[in-house]
Amino acid sequence: MKEIMVKVSRFDPAKDRAPRLESYTVTVNGGARVLHVLHAIHDEIDPTLAYRFCCASGQCGSCAVRVNGEPVLACMEEARTGSVIEPLKLPVKKDLIVDLLPALAALPPIQPKDEPVMPTKQQIDAIKPLRSCIECLACVSVCPAMDVTSFTGPTAMREEMRLALDPRDARNRIPDAIEQGLFTCTSCQACWKACPKDIEIPGKAIEKLRALANRQGRTLPRHQEVAALVRETGRSVTREKPTLLEQVGEVIEPYGPVKATVGFFVGCMYNMRLPQTALDAIEVLRRNGIRIVIPHEQICCGSPLIRTGQLDYLDTLKRRNIEAFVSRNIGTVLTMCAGCGSTLKNDYRTPFKVIDINELLTQYGIEPPAHLPVKATYHDPCHLMRGQGIREQPRKLIRQVVDLVEMPAICCGSGGGVRSGNPEEAAALGSRRGEEIKKTGAEVVITSCPFCEFHIAGHTDKPVKNIATVLLEGYKEKDRKVKSAH
Repeated sequence: MKEIMVKVSRFDPAKDRAPRLESYTVTVNGGARVLHVLHAIHDEIDPTLAYRFCCASGQCGSCAVRVNGEPVLACMEEARTGSVIEPLKLPVKKDLIVDLLPALAALPPIQPKDEPVMPTKQQIDAIKPLRSCIECLACVSVCPAMDVTSFTGPTAMREEMRLALDPRDARNRIPDAIEQGLFTCTSCQACWKACPKDIEIPGKAIEKLRALANRQGRTLPRHQEVAALVRETGRSVTREKPTLLEQVGEVIEPYGPVKATVGFFVGCMYNMRLPQTALDAIEVLRRNGIRIVIPHEQICCGSPLIRTGQLDYLDTLKRRNIEAFVSRNIGTVLTMCAGCGSTLKNDYRTPFKVIDINELLTQYGIEPPAHLPVKATYHDPCHLMRGQGIREQPRKLIRQVVDLVEMPAICCGSGGGVRSGNPEEAAALGSRRGEEIKKTGAEVVITSCPFCEFHIAGHTDKPVKNIATVLLEGYKEKDRKVKSAH
């Protein structure tokens, strides 16, 4: 037996103006779940506590709550002292009970064909990754697009794709999906990470629906323009200044002994729009013993096409990029763009290892920079934190050079083709990010993605910098102090 103290959100809309957190201490068995703690509170302390549960075995989804801000099933999450238990971010009926009906009512029903059809094994296998949904709505509660635009949400998109794959369904699912907000998803992957059944809704449902929409000629015009640009130039953005590849050679040696040799996949934004940031990163890498090989024939990774469902040219991009590094016998390819890194790791099958710059610098260790008297906050790029599972490494680097104050990890609105295809939605999410930045009192915003860097800069009055740039500033200050000391 062990004693556990938790805080539980209490709120009765009929009586209370706002939710409040109440502390409870209960004694439960070792290994108890959050649901057991709620049972103990209800049975031993306060029988008015309202919460849902049914199967208590992770199969029905009824007990979904937030624990320390993250959606979980109360019956599956281990109880830990100090935890804060709150309802999902949905309309609250009482305490931990939320109103599920509006979202469930939006789920599309099957429209049976006139004649019975039996799905093949291949069709059944294609449907399997999408049919384990238990309708807990954890995904809906974390969807940023639903906060700012008309979007029926990830659960509805998952069901639309499931029905699109089912030969027994007679309906063309694409017009409905578009009407319900198919192109408003930012590909932030929060829904996937919140799903207790690990359903990859962005990749297995939304991007697949967008690909079907593309085959039906329903891709958004702005997304078509991006695809045309990739075909014509090999890049997803236009050239506005001398590119990185025009400014550097193919092999860049470190300043000291070689710790590692990596190929550098530059990406469109750092090559075409933010080359100085890439140059900053190169200086940091050189200072830390990394030899850099930069094949100049590399092109767009294809992420903008994958996210928007335009797959016709994708195999060509993959082949050319892989050949660029394989032809140089490169065993490790470095990325500094979160989107490129996630794409190379998750959408390619590469014969080489792909590593993010934050992973690399943390793995090999860095020369300590000077600590700058700056208060900074960090924005987690979705394709870095969720797409690659990289969260702590950037923070370890940042804390070596500035004082870090945290803010909630939410999407800035720049991904999934939303910035180009739905600029009003992107602006709304960017403004929300700007509000969180303001709350921190930070003097500077740090991130590790060019799209986030570019987009957030339009929604805050604080400078937005890449981690590499901040590290380089620390090194320059260190050099200045050494020079002035002599």
